[in-house]
Amino acid sequence: MSEVSVVLVGCGAPLKSMGWYHATQILHEGCDIAARLDFIVEPWFMSEAGKSSPGGAEFADFKKTLEATKGVKFFQHVEDVPPVENGVKRLAIISARTSDNPGLFASCLGIGCHAIFLEKPGATSVSELETMRDKAKDLGVSVFMGFNKNVSKFVAKSREYAKSHPQTKVTFLHNNNYEESPESLGECFERNSEGMLKNMAIHELALAVTFYGVSVDSIASVEADKDYSSCKILEGPSGKSFTDFSKLKFTIKTKDNEVSIAADRCGGDDSVGIITDDQGKELIRFTMPDDEDATTIKNAEERIAGAMPYFYVQDPDYATLKQRVAKAIAEGDLAAAEGVATIDVAVETLKVAEYLTPILMEQLK
Repeated sequence: MSEVSVVLVGCGAPLKSMGWYHATQILHEGCDIAARLDFIVEPWFMSEAGKSSPGGAEFADFKKTLEATKGVKFFQHVEDVPPVENGVKRLAIISARTSDNPGLFASCLGIGCHAIFLEKPGATSVSELETMRDKAKDLGVSVFMGFNKNVSKFVAKSREYAKSHPQTKVTFLHNNNYEESPESLGECFERNSEGMLKNMAIHELALAVTFYGVSVDSIASVEADKDYSSCKILEGPSGKSFTDFSKLKFTIKTKDNEVSIAADRCGGDDSVGIITDDQGKELIRFTMPDDEDATTIKNAEERIAGAMPYFYVQDPDYATLKQRVAKAIAEGDLAAAEGVATIDVAVETLKVAEYLTPILMEQLK
């Protein structure tokens, strides 16, 4: 199978940014990704202001190393990337600030990309994401999304168990490990001002859209668990106030399916699929990371010391995402990207997030 040529857009700071971690996985042979990292576009750290900013020196060292040892070419602007060569299949991986994505996406379409891997949620609004989707479709460019839980083992195991045990119900729980204090949560609310459903819980909403047929049109009812959930108004570092959920659990029912989603900003650092019977008694749970992931995570920690902890936890799933996307592009068979969310899923997921947020806030008053 031939390799795909990758243009990484938005590398960010080494050890801290998702773009940088995408680069390390592609370059690591053990991840078995059929892709070659040829170009990195970094608008901030290659600007004059960015070079002297925090993280600038670390990026410069990373750039120097990759240029010398891997032949990777670096640019400040997407438009400076050389035209794609005949016979080469080009994949852009965009891992930048959400607000910058529409412009970067359009630029990637302009340099002959055959496919784009876009980090979630993709854009700040449904209308922006729909415009991006339509431009890509007009050019025949496939767009995949970085919803890593779509390919997680704990999700597959949860769905398989529920399917083989009728009358059971599934809850997908997402925990973060913020300190439970007004200061910590206030900073979180401001930094993720798009809100929990467009940020933290967007992964679980993507699961609902992908595997349970959830859409704005298909939702028959949604009900918040008032005992579990908490909606707060907190002051961020800027002094401005932000309203968001610190904890949230709700159940979505459609004509054919039912799925529950829970998110707790102060609940830990794992994700869980919980299966209950029709009386609410827990039967079994599947967790990410699990014992099978321990070796992979340990190897990642040893290979790249000092990175953000969640990179190690998500290492197996993010490798799987890129493996499937690269394989699909190289073989010209989109079915090879099994389970990977498309931009159509992202559009519907963002619509659901915008639809549910005011409803759930009203229920929790």
